Amino acid sequence: MVEPSARLAFGYAYPAYECYKTVELNKPEIGQLNFWCQYWILVALLTVFEWLGNFAISWLPLYSEAKLMFFINLWYPRTKGTTYVYETFFRPYISQHENDIDHNILELRARAGDMLVVYWQKAATIGQTTFFDVLKYVTAQSPSQSSRPPPSQVCKQNIISYCYLNVN
Repeated sequence: MVEPSARLAFGYAYPAYECYKTVELNKPEIGQLNFWCQYWILVALLTVFEWLGNFAISWLPLYSEAKLMFFINLWYPRTKGTTYVYETFFRPYISQHENDIDHNILELRARAGDMLVVYWQKAATIGQTTFFDVLKYVTAQSPSQSSRPPPSQVCKQNIISYCYLNVN
C-alpha cells in the first residue's frame, strides 16, 4: 500500500510547487498556466468523486498505487496526461452539459441563501431562548429580595461599622 505521504507529495505538493513556479514567473507561459489549471480541475474532480464513492472503491486491491500512478501520469511531462484526460473526457462532457450545470448551480445558490436565512433565524431564536433561560436560572439562584436588608439599612450598618473601627 502506498503511504499517504507519497500521495500527498506526488499528487498535491509537487504539482502545487510547479504551479507556484509557473505563476510566479515574470511572464508566465499561457500553455503552462492552462496545463496546471487543467491538472487542478481534474484533481478536484477526482477528489470529489473519491469522497462520494469511497466506500465502493477504496477496498479495491492496489487502489492507492493506481491513484498515485494516475496523479504522476497527469503531471509527468512525457505523458501529458492532464492534456489528454482534459481534452478527451472532461471538456466534451462539461461542454455538453454546461447549461444544465449552470442552472443547477444557480438553484443551489438560491436554496443555500434561503437555508442560511432559515438557520440564522432558528439560531437566533434558540440563542434568545437560552439566554432568557440562563437569566431565569441565575435570578432563581440569587437570594430573594425580601431577605436582603433595604439599601438604607446597609448604608447605616456600614457607617456604624466604619465609626466603630475608627474609634477603636
